[in-house]
This record gives sequence, C-alpha cells and structure tokens, in this order.
Amino acid sequence: MTEAVPALLAGVAAALLLGAGWAAGRLHARHDGRGAAVDLGTPVERATFHTLHTASLAAPPLRAGLTEDAARKAARRLRSLLGTEALCLTDRESVLAWDGPGGDHHELRVMARVAEMLESGRGLSVRTECERPDCPLKWAVVAPLTGEDGMLGALVAYGSRESAVLVRAATEVARWVSVQLELSELDRSRTRLMEAEIKALRAQISPHFIFNSLAAIASFVRTDPERARDLLLEFADFTRYSFRRHGEFTALADELRSIEQYLALAGARFGDRLKVTLQVAPEVLPVALPFLCLQPLVENAVKHGLEDSTAECRITIAARDAGSEAVITVEDNGVGMEPDLLRRILAGERAGSSSGIGLPNVDERLRQVYGDPYGLVVETGVGAGMKVTVRIPKYRAGVHSSPPGGGPPGP
Repeated sequence: MTEAVPALLAGVAAALLLGAGWAAGRLHARHDGRGAAVDLGTPVERATFHTLHTASLAAPPLRAGLTEDAARKAARRLRSLLGTEALCLTDRESVLAWDGPGGDHHELRVMARVAEMLESGRGLSVRTECERPDCPLKWAVVAPLTGEDGMLGALVAYGSRESAVLVRAATEVARWVSVQLELSELDRSRTRLMEAEIKALRAQISPHFIFNSLAAIASFVRTDPERARDLLLEFADFTRYSFRRHGEFTALADELRSIEQYLALAGARFGDRLKVTLQVAPEVLPVALPFLCLQPLVENAVKHGLEDSTAECRITIAARDAGSEAVITVEDNGVGMEPDLLRRILAGERAGSSSGIGLPNVDERLRQVYGDPYGLVVETGVGAGMKVTVRIPKYRAGVHSSPPGGGPPGP
C-alpha cells in the first residue's frame, strides 16, 4: 500500500504541472543580493518539490481519519495542492470542511452531488449551475474517498471553467487522500490489536496469584503488621500498574518496578526458596518498551522455578546497554521444557497449556512493534531452566513511554 504513495504523488505533480501550463524549458538562474547565480532548477523540479512539500503538510491530519477536525486542517493544503477556487471534504452524510469562497450557498447543495456519486460508484464532473453571476465556482469535480469498507465520502474541487486537467488532478489527489485514510485505519487496527492483546495478557494474571498474595498478606497481619502493610501497598501498586487504562508503551524503569512488587509478593508466599538477582545498567532505565512485556517472563520463571518444583529457585534479571539497543534477560533454574514444546507454544499451538504463560503474547507484540528480528530468544531444555532474551531498540518512531501511574483500571 505504501508503495502506491510515490506513484500517486507523481500523478498529482504531473496533473498540477499540466494545469499550471508552465513551460518545460529550464529556468537558468537568478542572482542573489551579492551577484552570485542561484540555480532554481527546472519548472518541473520546482513544481514537484512544491507538490511533495504541500502533500507532506496535508498528510498528518489525514492520518487521524476522516473526521471534521482532520478535514478542516487538510482542506487548505489540498486546495493549495490543486490550485482550485474552492475545495471541500465530505463524509457520506455531511460536509466536513470547506476552504475557499462560495461555501455559503454551494455547501447546501454539494451533498446531492455526493449522493449521486455514492449511488453510481463513480466520480462526477458537472456544472454547478450557480445562479449568482459573481460566483467563481462554475465547475465541480466530485472524486470518491475510499477505504476498506468502500466509499467513505468525497473530495469536491471547484474551478472557474470545465477542465480535463482538473478532473485528472482531483482524482489523483483523492486517491492519495484515500491512501492516507487507509493508513490511518491500519494505525487504529494496530492500536486495537495491541489493546486486545494487553487485555488478554491481563486476563492471564493468575487468580491463584491474587488469592495467594492476599492470603500471604493476611498471614502477616497478626505476626508482622508492618510487613503486612508494606505488602498490601506493593499489591495495590502492582495491580494499579498492571490494569492501568492507557499507554501501549512504558519505561523499563516502571516495568522493573512492577516486577519488584510482583517478586515481593511471591517472596511473601515462598519465603527463602526464592532468590532474585537484579543487574540493571542505569542508562537503559528510560528506554521505552511494550507495556507488560517483561512481567509475564518473570511470572513464567516463578511458575517453573517454584510452583512446578520443590527446589530453591534462582531468578536473574539483567538489563544492559548494547549500543543502539537494550538487551534484557530473564533466567531461572527451574524445570525448563522441551524445545519442541516451546516452539509449539510460541506458534500458538498450545494456547490452552499452563506452560509458557504470556510468552506467545509478548513474542507477537515485540514482532509487531519492532519487526521479526526482535522476537523472543528462548534457551531451555528439560531440567535445564530457561533463559529468555529480549532486545529493545532504544529509539523507534512512534514508541514513547506513557507517564508512570497511568490511572486505575477502567470499567
């Protein structure tokens, strides 16, 4: 889909050049204030730059979808791109934005043309039949805006006369706008998927862990009230973080803090059987990573090291600086598992298995955000424990951690 954008922009640029009627000869030079020659390039090069620059300014609002606010912000840029007397953007039911003169009387009748376009499934090029002799809007091109669900609305470009170039240019610009709207839908779909996966991960937080944590806290109420109070605060902070309402990403420091709270609660239950080592380089603490990305790995280590075994469990959590990446490992000396079983779990073939809590979820989300090379790397064997390695790019466009303490869970 994104490969179509340069082609559409090229079509837009060509249409604008035809409409402007600029000469194709080279504009040799002009002189700056000091008498030096400044090469301005050919008219084609200048027009192409202007087209790409204007399109780049119109794109960000459109990536929010076909809304009234986005249409209002984009309409002026799109009108400049086409060089028309007026331009409006509509959805299937109403005018979202109008830029240029004539809106006071043309805006009332434009939706009839849009309805005609929606019914026929094709763009229109028609006379406006305006009764006002001083109105510059004599001709209208109604071009469809499309998305995954069909026609979303229309781009309507107004000219002072009939023009085949205007038809072509408006059609190309409408196609480019449609690409931006499709990309916005992909962004929203990705966000919804990430939110659904986080909800699924929250649902995997073991009810037994919550019950056992509260039972452990209750056991200290009489014998050690101060520790019971501290554990209750840890439990409250842990649940507040795990069920916060917003933010796809979090800082490594916040994720590690939640893990410390989880381990404190686990330690209250298992006592001296749980040994934890933290080795964290301070410079990677601000790195942003997907929310609840590490906690399931630690939960998995506790399960296989303590719940599935009676031996002492040693868990090592390390985070180091590796240039452009942060490398995080979670290692335990638990029962481990067969590599073939692990492959099936990561492939989603053992979704109902109690083994590998959250591993497929975390692996999939890492691949979605950073690409396949950043999936989980797991080393394990029966009786050999497990080591999970996560690589996180320090900087990635669109990846920003939310402020800590994202609020209580929503309904």
